[in-house]
This record gives sequence, structure tokens and C-alpha cells, in this order.
Amino acid sequence: MKPSVVPPFSELIAGCQRSAVHLELRDSYGIAAEDEDFAEWRKLGEIGPASAERSRDWLDLVRQTTARGVVMRRARIVSVPVSEYIRYEHASTFLNVEAGELIRWLPRPEAATLALPGADFWLFDDRLIRFGHFAGDGAFVSHELNDDPEVIKMCADAFESVWDRSTPHEEYTV
Repeated sequence: MKPSVVPPFSELIAGCQRSAVHLELRDSYGIAAEDEDFAEWRKLGEIGPASAERSRDWLDLVRQTTARGVVMRRARIVSVPVSEYIRYEHASTFLNVEAGELIRWLPRPEAATLALPGADFWLFDDRLIRFGHFAGDGAFVSHELNDDPEVIKMCADAFESVWDRSTPHEEYTV
């Protein structure tokens, strides 16, 4: 399935009834040094109240989704030592966890023997995948939907293999 227009994430997650899993494979996602949240983290060394407030829409969506009984899990495969962006992302992850998202981290060397897809993805209820495509510098390029059962199985198996090897956010240090 490759529709010309991919629905907004909020519509895809609204249709979820059981699970939404997200696999992240990149060490940077095209954040500019002048990004307010990134700049604030660099200055303070932690996530400040203004950054938390700017994340409110996402955090509210996570809260609403998990309140409906949908389990949201995210696994991040990261290079070691981690990039500055991953340190920033790690510092802000407590907000996602507080909102109800389960997040784990896997150092890239520990993923070397896993069969993984070539792109980040969200998998909704083991029925629909939204791949995220990025440029080499981390800039977002496009999303692609896929409902091919073989691709869904491959991605679901990949996510579970990463999840099984990874460390819960609360125990992972960067």
C-alpha cells in the first residue's frame, strides 16, 4: 500500500486499539542548533519547563492513547559513544515515559546480529506500518504506509528482537 497522501500520525494512532510500536535507527534527526528545545538543553544541561510545554501536544496524545488501553513502545538503536542529539533525546525521554510510553535503548553493537529494516517505522496493531525516510543529514524526507503481511511480520519480528535485547530507559545511561 503506497497512498499518495499519508494520513497524519494523530489519525493513524486514533485507529489503534492494542499497540503502537516505534523503532528508531538514527543517531540524529535533522535538528538545527537553533531549535529552541535543543538550545535550551545545551544551555541548561537538562530539559527545561519551556521545552516540556512545547512537547505538550505529543505528550497529551501519548496520555490519551495509553488511557484507551493502547500499549505504546519505542526502541532506539544508538551508536556508542552516543551523539549529542541522542544525549539530548535521552534527557527528554522521561517526559514520554511519564506520559505512558515505554522506551528502551539498544547500543548498536548489540544489534549487529539482528535482521532490521532499512528505515524507522511505526507499527500499528500489527496491521499497518508507517515508514519514516530521512536524508543523510537527518532531515525528514517522507512517510510511506505499508500493509503487506510479510513486511509487517518482518518489522514486528525486528522490533521484538530489539525490545528483548534492549535496556529500559530508567536503567540506561548515556
